[in-house]
Amino acid sequence: MTASPAEFEARLRQIGAERYHDKHPFHHLLHSGGCTPDQVRAWVINRFYYQASIPIKDAAFMSRVDDPALRRAWRSRIEDHDGTEQNEGGIARWLRLADAVGVDRDYVASKQGVLPASRFAVDAYVRFVRDKSLLEAVAASLTELFAPKIHAARIEGLLANYAFADDNSLSYFRNRLTEAPKDVAFGLAWVLEHADTAEKQDAAAAALIFKTDVLWAQLDALHAAYVTPARIPPGAWQPGTFLRGASA
Repeated sequence: MTASPAEFEARLRQIGAERYHDKHPFHHLLHSGGCTPDQVRAWVINRFYYQASIPIKDAAFMSRVDDPALRRAWRSRIEDHDGTEQNEGGIARWLRLADAVGVDRDYVASKQGVLPASRFAVDAYVRFVRDKSLLEAVAASLTELFAPKIHAARIEGLLANYAFADDNSLSYFRNRLTEAPKDVAFGLAWVLEHADTAEKQDAAAAALIFKTDVLWAQLDALHAAYVTPARIPPGAWQPGTFLRGASA
């Protein structure tokens, strides 16, 4: 039976309440000040791979869209991350965070030290958006429904617990407080309009679950490699290396 738009929205929001990565132990460790400097650096290095892949994902989505109105609405997401003449962009802001935590920004930008599981999870998300239906691709982006809360908590926790945290280093998160609600308002309305059968609603919900799994998997990889059992895979970043001002 097809749910009403309000009922379906409640279903989507419940997915976030149960599965969003703000509940992951690594986030609790990070926001409470429990991470070592190298654990913070590992998070910055690995999360950059996700940040840098977002505009690639969005470009793949737009390449499949015939509707000019949908392309116009979606392209601001690419500009928000890649930047424009007037807007620095999220990728550049993330590299400022890398500077602040003391890791070499060129190394971060090279993506060399990313954990295999982080890489696999993000690449799976890009493929999902490229290959699945437009409805599923848009629905997967709806983790942004839950993002402003985690960004606000992250800003508060980092400012309270880490010396590197200030308005400059945390500018990525502050900008997302205004960018994410704009994006999700459009995406949510589009999904509620186009998920007009029970089958489409199930597919959209499954897409959102998939995306929460992508985010959770990245934090599982970080926790296993740099917290416990602290097994760093070959080729992934090693603590103490590639710091600012050092060659290795």
